[in-house]
Amino acid sequence: MPQPATLLATLGGQPQVITFALDALLAQGHHISHVQVVYLQSQGALGRLQEALGDTAVYPPSLQASYHPLRSGRRYLEDIQDEIDAGQAWQFINQLVARLKANQTTLHVSISGGRRILSLLMMSAASLHFGHEDKLWHMHTPDEWQTQARDGALMHLPPDAGFRLIEVPMMPWGSYFPALRQLAQPITPAAPATGDVLLEPRAILDVSERERCRQVWEELTPRQREVLQVFARGTSPGEVAAQLHISRKTVDAHKSVIFGVCRVVWQLPEEARLTYHFLGQKFGQWRP
Repeated sequence: MPQPATLLATLGGQPQVITFALDALLAQGHHISHVQVVYLQSQGALGRLQEALGDTAVYPPSLQASYHPLRSGRRYLEDIQDEIDAGQAWQFINQLVARLKANQTTLHVSISGGRRILSLLMMSAASLHFGHEDKLWHMHTPDEWQTQARDGALMHLPPDAGFRLIEVPMMPWGSYFPALRQLAQPITPAAPATGDVLLEPRAILDVSERERCRQVWEELTPRQREVLQVFARGTSPGEVAAQLHISRKTVDAHKSVIFGVCRVVWQLPEEARLTYHFLGQKFGQWRP
């Protein structure tokens, strides 16, 4: 028997999008034991969804449902109108996904309900906390069935309706780089007030990047440093040669040494292909 899993879904004014997703997952053989619903306080349709999920003629009595109105502290969010609202909503969703994954929950995340920005915030959090077992889903509902089901008039579709769940490709970056998950946790209670909820985590990452740049710099000769500084401005190898009045062959030799040091410092595999654009991205804002 499949392991129990959780459906995490965003809800707007169309409650049927959640039951459509749940029905499709169950039909695929997934053992969904819990439905977690995230919604804005201003959105209706919650009562209709609660009624449908509690229908024991359709779903087993063991099916659990939890409802999470988006909030910041004690203030419920009625809409997302600016960057501060978006930051607070992201923190709420990020912490919810983190808690579910901390309990070893397998997640099926549906992003078809509610405001589009909720889907984007959910995808952002999912990329940090997903494991390889978790899935992100969008849905396709034929137009005629969308019309008939609008506002919860139909909460379930017949098997031949043409409804499809579409898996969204998602790279679980947090699984490969667990430190990203820790950095995405709130650092100070005041962070959301800045309008940039990831400002402090990015600052920590920037410190790490600057230290890597310094390590590379320390390994280079004065001439190699000179070449690196010109590359850091986004300059092509031919332009580097012209500016420094050296041959293209000499530039390429220095570039190979610089790339070799970068591979060690950034722990990049030997087969990773680096171009001069890498040097502009990493060293463009750095100063020795």
